[in-house]
Amino acid sequence: MFIGHSSAGLIIGIASLIFGIIVMVFPKILNYLVGIYLIMVGIIAIVAYLF
Repeated sequence: MFIGHSSAGLIIGIASLIFGIIVMVFPKILNYLVGIYLIMVGIIAIVAYLF
């Protein structure tokens, strides 16, 4: 599946919004969400760079 730069930006924006809402509801889960977010951003950046 091809992920272009605009699609990667959209995915990152949606993930940021969802994680922000979850952190507001469950503040103790912040460390896990930051870790997951960083892994997702890294994978999306690598895929977008390679394709």
